[in-house]
Amino acid sequence: MTTFFLAFGFFLLVVAAMSVGYWMQKKTISGSCGGLGALGIEKACDCPEPCDRRKARMAREQARQEKLAEWQKNKII
Repeated sequence: MTTFFLAFGFFLLVVAAMSVGYWMQKKTISGSCGGLGALGIEKACDCPEPCDRRKARMAREQARQEKLAEWQKNKII
C-alpha cells in the first residue's frame, strides 16, 4: 500500500509541476505536429459544398441566432 501512495504522490507532483509550467508560460496547448493548419487545411470540413447534415446544422444555428437577436431586441431590461 505504501508503494501505491508513493506512486500516486509522484504522479500528482508531476501533474502539479506541469500545470505550474503551463500557467507561467501562458501558452495555449497545441499538438506537436501543427494539426490541420500545417497541412494547409483551414477547417475540418474542407468541402466546396457542405453536405446535407452540415447544411441542416447551419440552418439550425442561423435560426437560433435569429431567435436570440429577436429576444435581445424584445427584452425589457
